[in-house]
Amino acid sequence: ALAAGTGVVVAVMAFLTWLTKAGNVTDFISETVLVGFKAGVALYLASTQLPKLFGFKGSHGDFWDRMGHFLSHLSETNPVALALGAGSLVALLLGKALLPNRPVTIVVLVAGIVLASVYDLAGRGVSILGAVPQGLPVPALPALNRDDVNTILPLALACFLLAAVETAAIGRMFARKHVYRLDSNRDFLALAAANLGAGLGAGYPVSGGMSQSLVNDSGGARTPLSGLVAALLTLVIALFFTQLLYNLPQPVLAAIILVAVTGLIKVDAMKRIWHFGRSEALIAGAALLGVLGSGLLRGVMVGAVLSILLLLRKASRPHTAVLGQVPGTELFGDVERHPGNQLIPGVLVFRVDSSILYFNTQHVQDQFEEALAREEAPVRLVVWYFGTTPYVDLAGAELLAEIESSLARRGIALRFSDARGPLREVLQAAGLEARVGPIQPATSVLSVIRDWQATAGATA
Repeated sequence: ALAAGTGVVVAVMAFLTWLTKAGNVTDFISETVLVGFKAGVALYLASTQLPKLFGFKGSHGDFWDRMGHFLSHLSETNPVALALGAGSLVALLLGKALLPNRPVTIVVLVAGIVLASVYDLAGRGVSILGAVPQGLPVPALPALNRDDVNTILPLALACFLLAAVETAAIGRMFARKHVYRLDSNRDFLALAAANLGAGLGAGYPVSGGMSQSLVNDSGGARTPLSGLVAALLTLVIALFFTQLLYNLPQPVLAAIILVAVTGLIKVDAMKRIWHFGRSEALIAGAALLGVLGSGLLRGVMVGAVLSILLLLRKASRPHTAVLGQVPGTELFGDVERHPGNQLIPGVLVFRVDSSILYFNTQHVQDQFEEALAREEAPVRLVVWYFGTTPYVDLAGAELLAEIESSLARRGIALRFSDARGPLREVLQAAGLEARVGPIQPATSVLSVIRDWQATAGATA
């Protein structure tokens, strides 16, 4: 009842996420995290299937526990099981190379059942699927009391997060592979329906399965119709033909899953992440090792938290620049990157390449004061360029007001340029227009300087 109740609670969470159109919550899980997560999942799934391929019983625990058990029990290998599993692997790999998008998996599956039936492989020590209960459970709400609900809430939240991450990971991968737009919000409606069905049917929480989806894709499936066909076939088999699956060899199933999960390890993506930056590689590695050492949920949470922390660190220390006029134009650019740009005596043009928010105001202020102190000629005008600053929060607006007051006490004027759209409205609402003059969207750096020169009688 607790497992079924957890499924129902997960369904409610997923439905509320869909209803509030909060499906983009998975966007906080970066692609870098998902690359490491999927690689970790592939290795973990492989560790669960290798003992079956070699014909002996596996263990429980994380990746390292399972691999340690596998390596220490190789002496228990069943030669018949290994031959069957290895043969299935070869057939699947050849089929993948020579007969792409063909249902080779089904052929291997049927061949395995036939071989197990004809040659009595179970009698030779090969593990088979065994009896599968026939029929469907009667739909009913799980019998839970208030204490049960309080008990399963943390578990349901963990299952919901894991389901969301798994579904997003496999969804993004196939959307990129087959070039279509992924509707994350609709995925949550599907999760809600699936978990409600599982809960009412005395099942446990479900999500978009990576290994199952990969097997489906490798079999040539391209549309959601494949899922409907699979569901109908599952229904028919569950009602009438479960006995046909009795002799399905576990080594064949293991081979199918092992071939499928190789698609989760993206070597090219890992190389790209490594060359892009060590911090990104650290995030992917943390997600991978987290999955291997602590399980799927903790692994992705480690990667996600590390990703957000590094993002906040970068956002708290935005790049700033002093701008100079590009010779022969009315444009201004970073003088550090382009030393040929010309500084205007008595004028400091300053730029922040990010939003100005409460957690980066101190860094912005420090960078501005350092830039002001480096100016050789006495500064009489500061032009704050907003073309690369999409937003300013209350703390940022208060910083700008503080800077304006500080500059005014030193006889330095402050003007704004290129403040557009919502940003301009925020600056106006903060009362900064009364301090620095009209904030117009079409006001360029050069026009601000010329207007100030005209009114203040300054010289260029």
